[in-house]
Amino acid sequence: MTLRLYDSLTREVRDFVPLVDGKAGIYLCGATVQGVPHIGHIRSGVAFDVLRRWLIAKGLDVAFVRNVTDIDDKILRKAAEAGRPWWEWAATHEREFTRAYDALGVLPPSAEPRATGFITQMVTYMERMIERGHAYAAPSGTGNDVYFSVRSLPTYGELSRQKVDDVQQGETLAEGKRDPLDFTLWKAAKPGEPSWPSPWGDGRPGWHLECSAMATSYLGAQFDIHCGGMDLVFPHHENEIAQAHGAGDPFANYWLHNGWVTMSGEKMSKSLGNVVSIPNLLTQYRAVELRYYLGSAHYRSMQEYSAGALDEAVTAYGRIEAFVRRTVERAGEVTVGEWTDGFAAALDDDLGVPSALAEVHGTVRAGNAALESGNLDEARRLAGAVRAMTAILGVDPLDPHWVTENAGDGHAMDALGVLVQAELERRAAARAEKNWAEADASRDRLHAAGIEVTDGADGSAWTLKTNK
Repeated sequence: MTLRLYDSLTREVRDFVPLVDGKAGIYLCGATVQGVPHIGHIRSGVAFDVLRRWLIAKGLDVAFVRNVTDIDDKILRKAAEAGRPWWEWAATHEREFTRAYDALGVLPPSAEPRATGFITQMVTYMERMIERGHAYAAPSGTGNDVYFSVRSLPTYGELSRQKVDDVQQGETLAEGKRDPLDFTLWKAAKPGEPSWPSPWGDGRPGWHLECSAMATSYLGAQFDIHCGGMDLVFPHHENEIAQAHGAGDPFANYWLHNGWVTMSGEKMSKSLGNVVSIPNLLTQYRAVELRYYLGSAHYRSMQEYSAGALDEAVTAYGRIEAFVRRTVERAGEVTVGEWTDGFAAALDDDLGVPSALAEVHGTVRAGNAALESGNLDEARRLAGAVRAMTAILGVDPLDPHWVTENAGDGHAMDALGVLVQAELERRAAARAEKNWAEADASRDRLHAAGIEVTDGADGSAWTLKTNK
């Protein structure tokens, strides 16, 4: 089946046809490193990590670029409020984002450019726009600003479907700006702020300019996929397209946008005071469980956060993990096998992860039945299929990344798993004999040791209790 993706620009599901056979170039708008990352920030990293893994699994050589915005009004303001240098503030929180991505098993990008490292390319990009009549320099109180002339581009608004006269850039009508619709490419230097030299005087880049320059610097004037959160459709991505087309670049062939993580129906953000930070959640849940939760919804859907929803994800992942580990204990080594046709069809249909997970859990149920019947070869085959599918989703229980996370002092989790499984088997035998007192006692012993047991149609799963 051909991979089909929903293109936000055309608003239709399209067959994915790479520009170069066997290769794919992807640009993901990364973090503005103004503070500690929360799950709303990291969701795009997880969602499009699945896209990347699926393309690689299908045999493509993927160049994946994820930028860092390390100069921005918010960064300057927060650093000033904290009494710290802006560059130190940005570097500190960039490391926090890197730790979060790494902890959740997001593959490192092929390149991770910082905005401050691409000022020269941004200046060249502005020069091209000015030469083509799509941008202009204008005097300001401290030098010269540079603006993009929105009305000069007839196709402006094609991504967000806005009429030009209705556009609100969220910028003030500064001195020299010819039209309120125009947006800033270059900001003249202000006292006490960082700046770089340019033909129009010292200054710093506008946010939108950064990504157009970095994406084309690495992936070329035209590339396959541009990704980001749906909150970036306007003005950021709309303005990226305008800049690229204004400079003469075709830019991205497909636009993919992930939904928000919400709380009480509202977008998660610092301004709402409902931030759930990655460092905090990792004191309560294992990273693989948090990864499973963030990656379990369809990437384009809104994902409502609650402790209950996360706990349900923990239980669901526990069933997968318990089956794979039980198979290893009873049948020996389980190597990565082949995913099911249903799993492939689900991901080929615009990365349909919920349907793909249904395939995973269906395979787990069949595998548990094989174990119960003593068909260890079939159980091993099905466990291999589970490993193949969960590897694409980034949550293979036997992946070294998660084995290391779970290992504690080396093999503690493996040893614990053997002991817990033995207790569960004693409990299952007692239940089969209708010895309810012994079955309850077994469960109580596990509970006292900090082990939560969940009974389901596909067997009993266990997890370590969290400190919530």
